[in-house]
Amino acid sequence: MTAQLIDGNALSKQLRAEVAQRAATLRARGITPGLAVVQVGENPASQVYVRNKVKACEDNGLHSVLEHYPATLPEADLLARIDALNKNPAIHGVLVQLPLPPHIDAQKVIQAISPAKDVDGFHVASAGALMVGLPGFRPCTPYGCMKMLESLNAGKGYDLRGKHAVVIGRSNIVGKPLALMLLQKNATVTICHSATQNLKAMTLQADVIVAAVGKRNVLTADMVKPGAVVIDVGMNRNDEGKLCGDVDFEGVRQVAGYITPVPGGVGPMTITMLLVNTLEAAERS
Repeated sequence: MTAQLIDGNALSKQLRAEVAQRAATLRARGITPGLAVVQVGENPASQVYVRNKVKACEDNGLHSVLEHYPATLPEADLLARIDALNKNPAIHGVLVQLPLPPHIDAQKVIQAISPAKDVDGFHVASAGALMVGLPGFRPCTPYGCMKMLESLNAGKGYDLRGKHAVVIGRSNIVGKPLALMLLQKNATVTICHSATQNLKAMTLQADVIVAAVGKRNVLTADMVKPGAVVIDVGMNRNDEGKLCGDVDFEGVRQVAGYITPVPGGVGPMTITMLLVNTLEAAERS
């Protein structure tokens, strides 16, 4: 068995075309969806992510504003800037790129963003809405993972009812929100991490495995039940310096039924779901 690839690039292209169409409808009504991206400091990875987010907006009919501040920016000044963006009717989504410099409390900053503009889905109000199943903004990476599951079986989706999903990675950004989304689809969910005792026994029971640890080869072929769906959220570098995920891709693809590649899997979906959230914020305004 060789797993079918879940092509994040192709799915992103499809979803972005839908975003562009809906954005055009809004613009015809005099509303241009607007996203403000705030970066503090010179983190190289952040600079790449920010550029990609701004370009994605511009390519799909959204207005983007990039505000880049030095690492010495006082926390109070950043909070004041967020307050101004919250009050700006031309801005529908506010995103503060993480990580922030050590002197700035990231949680204080996230909670300062208006829940109506929290397109990253990190605000406690967004988390609460997800917890109780109310409408709200979903964190972009787990939201993208769910869209990938919905794309399977020629767009009919993967039926999660009664299935066992194992999420390796318990962070508030990916692991916990994704577990809640899977539970809402009536899956049985186990959250593990890289130090879970006898992780292999857990993953061998799983119909769906999501690896989101940030550690190479945390999931190998002998840990996967034949036919399982494997979603790789990891972003690492191999010994040759090439981008790779948390999954031993070449080995696992011989066992799994579906698998996401790295690159070209979850990565492009994360930015796409940011566009979707921003568009929805504009539609609600």
